Amino acid sequence: MKVKWLLMMSGLIVIWGVSWPIYKLALDYTPPLLFSGMRCLLGGLLLAIVIWKTRDRIQWRKNWKIYIVTAILNITLFYGLQTEGLKLVPSGLFSVIVYFQPILVGLFAWIWLGESMTVTKVIGLILGFLGVISVSAEGFTGHVSVPGIILGLLTAVSWALGTVYTKKTANSVDSLWMVAFQCLIGGVILMIAGFSTEKWTSIVWNGTYIFGLAFGTILGIAISWILYVLLVKTGDASVVATFTFLVPMLAVIIGTVFMNEPFTILLFVGILFIVASIYLVNKKKKTVQKQVPVQGKMGA
Repeated sequence: MKVKWLLMMSGLIVIWGVSWPIYKLALDYTPPLLFSGMRCLLGGLLLAIVIWKTRDRIQWRKNWKIYIVTAILNITLFYGLQTEGLKLVPSGLFSVIVYFQPILVGLFAWIWLGESMTVTKVIGLILGFLGVISVSAEGFTGHVSVPGIILGLLTAVSWALGTVYTKKTANSVDSLWMVAFQCLIGGVILMIAGFSTEKWTSIVWNGTYIFGLAFGTILGIAISWILYVLLVKTGDASVVATFTFLVPMLAVIIGTVFMNEPFTILLFVGILFIVASIYLVNKKKKTVQKQVPVQGKMGA
């Protein structure tokens, strides 16, 4: 893989990995839907302002369907279902359900994008999912509801469909404006849902909340989605999705190092599974080249 691609992927994993504990702290001071909507809307506005000089690339009449579909799949459903599901299911279990996404991406990309599906890749995807189960096992406590499980699965499906759709349409639209519009449109829908079910006055405007909002706006939404869309555009969707197995692993490691959460044998096993998964999914099939005999020159 190219160094630039790996650096972009590393940046994405770090941003999404540290997002979980930061958002967890901020959510003590804000209703979840309003928090999600504000991050997305402000992130979209910030990106639109930065790239405003390239507004001729928007081509709304041609690309409006792409903007709306990515907004619904990648933002509205992904963050909305995730927010509601976390109310019903323990966070560890919910993260496992959501990170069924790479397996779904591998399946959808094989069906709709024509990406390869080998036995090695299937084993790698399964190992990665088992790794997520292992690193998240400590969160399997509390009441588990069927609606919560369904919301988790729908979150994974929306993210997977959004990833495959992004890959399929990436060359038809400007990547930066795709991110800007999906965040703007999705953010507005989430804000409307938030105002319908939550109270604006419930937000506590302290340092923790403001930091979480600022981090989410700049890094968690704008920059991370730019990286994700560019990575999906330039590589196999299934490969990019497999690397996201590292996100819950990194989040748990951060919790272990900085929040005094225990380092268990399950976490260690999960790390091994995830590393093995990434290796297997990225392993290229060896091709055997047939040697062509060299014919000697014909004498006179």
